Amino acid sequence: MRGDVFRRMVVGGRAEVTPQGSPEALRQLRLRYGLMARTADAYAAAGFTAVAQDVVLGDELPRTAALFRTDPLLVVVLAPRPAAVAAREAGRAKTAYGPAWGVRELDAVLRDETPRLGLWLDTSGQTPAETADEILARAWHEARVEH
Repeated sequence: MRGDVFRRMVVGGRAEVTPQGSPEALRQLRLRYGLMARTADAYAAAGFTAVAQDVVLGDELPRTAALFRTDPLLVVVLAPRPAAVAAREAGRAKTAYGPAWGVRELDAVLRDETPRLGLWLDTSGQTPAETADEILARAWHEARVEH
């Protein structure tokens, strides 16, 4: 499940996350992460393999990982180089980056402020299929997070 789906559910009063941050934006971000974790846990409890996908940076990564109850919990961080992200972004119809967050700014938060939790992959030179293959080959041994 994509965490952004939960973000879009806030229609009135949505506070976007910006580098300056606001208490309301952080509250909504943490609500989004919590809903994503509980939904993933519900699917896992029903016998499905649940995959939760979102941008989780800084100290929010271990905090968010702790919200999941499913065991085992695998955390995979996709960390392509900024040039690869910019090239991918240029080829997309939608824009994921804007004036508040640029590719380099988000990358700096990822690399400089995010604890190394789980399996980190530089997917710069990979196709989506190659990334999926690498995750499947490595995650069960390298991405487990105790909680």
